[in-house]
Amino acid sequence: MKKIFILTGEPSGDKLASTVISKLMQQNKDIEYLSVGGSNLSNLGIKSIFDLKEITFMGFTSVMLNIFKIKKKINQTVNQIIKFKPDILFSIDSPDFTLRVADKVKKIIPNIKTVHYVAPQVWIWREGRVKKFKKFVDHFLLLFNFEKDYFNREGITNTFVGHPLLEKNNSKIDISNISKGKKIISIFPGSRSSETKVLIPILIDFIKLMNNKFKKYLFVFHATEENKDEINEMLKVNNFNNIEIISDKNIKSAVLLNSIFAVVKSGTVSLEICNSKVPSIIIYKINFINYLIMKSLVKVNFANIINIINNKEIIPELLQKECNAKEIYKSVVYFLNNPDFAKKQVESCSKTLDQIRSKTSSSEEAANILNKYLIS
Repeated sequence: MKKIFILTGEPSGDKLASTVISKLMQQNKDIEYLSVGGSNLSNLGIKSIFDLKEITFMGFTSVMLNIFKIKKKINQTVNQIIKFKPDILFSIDSPDFTLRVADKVKKIIPNIKTVHYVAPQVWIWREGRVKKFKKFVDHFLLLFNFEKDYFNREGITNTFVGHPLLEKNNSKIDISNISKGKKIISIFPGSRSSETKVLIPILIDFIKLMNNKFKKYLFVFHATEENKDEINEMLKVNNFNNIEIISDKNIKSAVLLNSIFAVVKSGTVSLEICNSKVPSIIIYKINFINYLIMKSLVKVNFANIINIINNKEIIPELLQKECNAKEIYKSVVYFLNNPDFAKKQVESCSKTLDQIRSKTSSSEEAANILNKYLIS
């Protein structure tokens, strides 16, 4: 029986991995799996060697403060992979963790095939990393077509598969029991605990401002299985009667399709929101030291991929000091009061997505590549 070790570093990677593996399971049932994963892979019956929360850190200072713990987890993961003896190491995103593991594993098992999904964003910062990847990554699966140039220059095998969050969402689930006649504003506070601890208090104050003026909105927090309890603990002390927290991915998709607006922590989930034709704003806040370090390293002017591609602000970004309840409130109300402005944003986002969308299924293309390595 062939073996695949699936290596993720945070819940978003776990979600992406599960979309690929679910397709691979349809193609090839004779595969044994082990992972560093979360609830999505667990739902496919794939065991994780430890809880994903143990390695989910955000920002330079958080990583530095936990550097010894991270190194210990890297070594533990390497040892478990060696013991498992997989044919393929399939790593997803989180390069500071996953690619460090891949590097060590490749030195010990040179004949293992290493396939990495979601290439490091070398077009944003640290382009020089690409040269190192050639030593231990056999194949990169790229989300964006423009990334090919960076890997082609170094002769690294790569395939543009597109982004799975851009695949069609046709959820037909009835959510009337959730919405109860109210208009839905979806809120995406992030998957990491370090993100939600910063953003939830700001979002609570934003909802209070909204509730002082409007009574017709329901605010739905899109959580993960890993952080839904933590978010609930932070919200319940306020006794809101127009808040819901959801973590089931099918219900989340249905809720998003029926939302009139979204407030979104900067990240890849914004593509799913654009694909669902929901107008949105981006929020993001990290500690000041991390922000200064990041600003000194990045080569782009925006945080969101739609804005980066267009080199202008299609989706408003409220970052750092602008990421506060009053600014979020003002931006959301402006969109709600100006439907033509919201429509224009949706149209611009749709045109941009057409430029980066795979012609087939991203997850199926990725699964095909994994299967070819297994049978070759």
